[in-house]
Amino acid sequence: MAHIESCEKKTATVTINGKQVTVPTGTTILDAATELGIKIPTLCWLKKISTTGACRICVVEVEGVERPMTACNTPVKDGINVTTSTPALEQIRRNTLELMLVNHPLDCPVCDAAGECDLQDNCYGLQVDKNKFGAELERLPIRYDWKLLESDPNRCILCEKCVKVCREIVGREAIEIVDRGDRTIIDTISGEPLDCDFCGNCINACPTGTLISKPFKFRGRPWAFDVTPGVCAFCSSGCQIEYHAKNGRIDRVTSSDETYNRGNLCANGRFGYAAFNSPGRVTSPMMREGSSDQRKVTWEQALGSVAARLKELGGGAVAGIGSPRVTNEENYLFQKLFRGALGSNNIDSEARLGYLPSQILQWELLGYSGGTFDMNAIEKASAVVVIGADLKGESAGFAYRVIQAVTKNDARLVLANSRGTSLNKYANAFLQCRPGSEAWLVAGLNKAILAEGLEGKSANVQGFDSLKSSLEGLSFEKISGACGVSEAQLREAAGLICNGGSTAVLYGFDVIRSADMKNAVTASVNLALLTGATGADGAGIYPLDEKNNTQGMLDMGICPEYLPGYHTYEHAAAKFGAAWKCTIPATPGKDLFQIIEAIESGQIKALYVMGSDPLHILPDRNRTLKALQKLELLVVQDIFLTDTARLAHIILPAATGAEKAGSFTSADNRVQCFSAAVKPAGESRTDAEILMKLHALIAPVVALTPMTFDELHHEITSLTGLYSETCDHDGCRMGRVKNRTEKAQFAPLKPVALPQLSRPFTLKIGSLLHHNGSMTTWSENNMLVAGEAYLELSLEDAAALGVAAGDMLKVTSDSASITLKARPSANQQRGDLFVPSHYRDPQVNLLSGQKSSPLAVTVAKA
Repeated sequence: MAHIESCEKKTATVTINGKQVTVPTGTTILDAATELGIKIPTLCWLKKISTTGACRICVVEVEGVERPMTACNTPVKDGINVTTSTPALEQIRRNTLELMLVNHPLDCPVCDAAGECDLQDNCYGLQVDKNKFGAELERLPIRYDWKLLESDPNRCILCEKCVKVCREIVGREAIEIVDRGDRTIIDTISGEPLDCDFCGNCINACPTGTLISKPFKFRGRPWAFDVTPGVCAFCSSGCQIEYHAKNGRIDRVTSSDETYNRGNLCANGRFGYAAFNSPGRVTSPMMREGSSDQRKVTWEQALGSVAARLKELGGGAVAGIGSPRVTNEENYLFQKLFRGALGSNNIDSEARLGYLPSQILQWELLGYSGGTFDMNAIEKASAVVVIGADLKGESAGFAYRVIQAVTKNDARLVLANSRGTSLNKYANAFLQCRPGSEAWLVAGLNKAILAEGLEGKSANVQGFDSLKSSLEGLSFEKISGACGVSEAQLREAAGLICNGGSTAVLYGFDVIRSADMKNAVTASVNLALLTGATGADGAGIYPLDEKNNTQGMLDMGICPEYLPGYHTYEHAAAKFGAAWKCTIPATPGKDLFQIIEAIESGQIKALYVMGSDPLHILPDRNRTLKALQKLELLVVQDIFLTDTARLAHIILPAATGAEKAGSFTSADNRVQCFSAAVKPAGESRTDAEILMKLHALIAPVVALTPMTFDELHHEITSLTGLYSETCDHDGCRMGRVKNRTEKAQFAPLKPVALPQLSRPFTLKIGSLLHHNGSMTTWSENNMLVAGEAYLELSLEDAAALGVAAGDMLKVTSDSASITLKARPSANQQRGDLFVPSHYRDPQVNLLSGQKSSPLAVTVAKA
């Protein structure tokens, strides 16, 4: 009987407007009404944050209760009878709105929120057309001094949605409730918000025109714009967005709370669109001959010259660099052009710097690359481990999920990193390791789990004994000596991670680009297996990459090792050749670094670069520059005049993510299709259009005739076996086959001894939350909040050097010297430095003569 009573208490049956509904205990009246399709007006309520009950618009009558109750924060009780609309309730709501309007400026004609203002909509819906209340108006100063945001406290109704979104979703405390009584406003303690991501999520939450986007101010009325659903073309989170366009120009990006990402974006997603309108865009084909300057030419001239020269050189003398920025379809067409029309497998991308080799390792151990589940699974985790990653800097959507797991699901959070990040405030354990020692640190976590007997069912997974044996040869003393994290810390973290629930493991930049990447990635995958993260009851493993379609690019075969779908040449070259009516070379081509070597030796004479800037991304900039200058033909297909494009013999202007249709595959393996919001700028063309035209010019006998997306998707799905023609969301034409985990196996660990550094400081180059790749450095919005590179160093090192923020420092490696402004930070440990990777100046990759991080450098006052 006791068991039956406890089960009954888990639900409640209520009656609302004469309709019955059974809901879980704790459900609010508002949510119960929503289940019945009954709309109750609100202003301060927002589904994704905690309730406030501040506006009182949602009042309802509960039978037997004398006073009206707020529906948004009143939980249901079994058997209650609720009425949501009566003349008395409507009058209460009108009175509430009239009181709000006493001090609210009637400036709708010039307010950016007019037409999409919740206050305006509620006044209209409740027919508030006059006001019986009055007061002496007192105008508060408008905050014009904030970057990207403008705040007019006179329009504020104190709903607190902006404050709660900032804290509960973004994990910041940039704005707060200031003062008391009728002087209460939403503001900062002083000046510019010091703890602000400039994500604009507070703007999205604001029900009035209190918080507005400065770049969008006075651009036009909301109804004057064409609104097109899209997928963010910046980081790998794959957020769903809306492009607002007028006169062929993107003027705003928003996101609905009904999207996968619940309307939450980062600074890049909301404000990075300004890059699409940059004066640095290349909008017409250009060509140069010999030492002459690049000049504008027609498309016929440009494509004809490219086709003739590539066809003339052909085969092993040509190479291509694909792009994580372009769509799946365009990357597929790019590799098809090279393999099918030019007979070359010399195809690679910047993923060679870490993500590709890391995913080959993960594939070998788990049977799939990318994330195990979609990232929402992280929110349900009881423990989260983040290894070698600044989540907001690398892929902010994952950071938002981790924050939800911690704050809403009480998950234990373990951060394993050499630098502090914005998530440190949530961490139950911060394992701050020495830069480059990530393999040792994660091996230590593996060992600690076994030492504590927390491995559970994972002992039955293939290779467990091999892993256990390899760890027996690594003492905690040796591990701690290498990474700087004690045995006690590792054991404590093991207990937090293996807490009897579901675990999520995320690994990022410092793992996949570490000098000992093989052991760092293997240890991370082993950790996921030991904790059950990759099992049906786990919360998944998630490798992170900074850019939007790196996972999809690799799926489409932009690498020399594999055909699309990760098929080997031995097993699938004949199949692809038959489908493409050509003969595909049967051996792997050259990778990115081998391509540079082959250019230097004269073996490769032509390089086709699509949506990438090798001169910016590759280590040893001077070597790359000399190689590119040696080419007989350098073709660059891009949207900007990049450093590499300035060297090109022929430039083909391409379209942005807002100017094309296609699909992206996010880091968690979600495939999302989208349509073009505007036409390509100037004479630009989509990458797909350029590639299909070139294919037809180079191989007219087996010409790649223009294909519809459905035809192209059918070809991709039928040949790769990795993608299917079914999807799990509306509007898509293609999905990815679900991950299979029966291949999972452990691998032994043997971390490589850390090298003795020749200089006193270690330098890491990585990502910031205000930029994504170098693309956002073309956005005036992003540059307004993060406009230049800097050198981040510990407070102790700054004091020892006698420097303050803004002082100039000279950084010297074995390869070169550059000068940067100092930025002392508590995130850095003594002897460690950080420089953001995004900026074209001061050419940070001059310092790096190697593929991996960190670098040994010296620092002195400039």
